[in-house]
Amino acid sequence: QVQLVESGGGSVQAGGSLRLTCTVYRYTTSRYCVGWFRQAPGKEHEGVAAYDVYGTPGYTDSVKGRFTISQDNAKNTLYLQMSSLKPDDTAMYYCAAGSCLPWERLSPVPYNFWGQGTQVTVSS
Repeated sequence: QVQLVESGGGSVQAGGSLRLTCTVYRYTTSRYCVGWFRQAPGKEHEGVAAYDVYGTPGYTDSVKGRFTISQDNAKNTLYLQMSSLKPDDTAMYYCAAGSCLPWERLSPVPYNFWGQGTQVTVSS
């Protein structure tokens, strides 16, 4: 069974940084879309950053220039480096994997497998 395990969340003041890590078990990240999503209370899942099947990253506009997605295919591990964090970044962050078309990489719909989530809280 595919498993995704996130770590690295926590509480930080505005302007701070965090690095999220997602280890994927029994799944080859290099062949599928993999990415980070977040869900704030009362809101739907939002795509934050993701790779398509060709390894091309995409970011939602609100995090461009602040967040960086990276991956280590040899370790089946996905990272999200978050800098200049804002209170609006507060959410549960999930990593996910699945089959998607390149333009779908930031949509949660085609992702089949999800981690349990890690909380990120940014205080002002």
